[in-house]
Amino acid sequence: QVQLVESGGGVVQAGGSLRLSCAASGRSFSMYRMAWFRQALGKEREFVATISRSGGRTASADSVKGRFTISRDNAKNTVYLQMNNLKPEDTAVYYCAASIQALPGSREYEYDYWGQGTQVTVSS
Repeated sequence: QVQLVESGGGVVQAGGSLRLSCAASGRSFSMYRMAWFRQALGKEREFVATISRSGGRTASADSVKGRFTISRDNAKNTVYLQMNNLKPEDTAVYYCAASIQALPGSREYEYDYWGQGTQVTVSS
């Protein structure tokens, strides 16, 4: 089992940057594929990006490609989401998630563990 705690959210102006972190505790962080999802007020939670166990493969949603980068440091049991050129439509609660499955996936049901979320607000 793994516990996930996100941090790094806040309020930023459009065009600005933030880096989210997700610290994992528990056993064998490197055994989990990791991902970020987000949920805007009144909307369903949506996939943002995922990274393989080793960090060698990533995938992201079209809406964030070229602006957001997912990475991980297995020695620190942490996954990151670097967000650049933020837009007001990026405003949401951002969640970190972990999956024991090796194949990349963008569906919520593929993930076994979730953090509590961190709020990101982008002002225009």
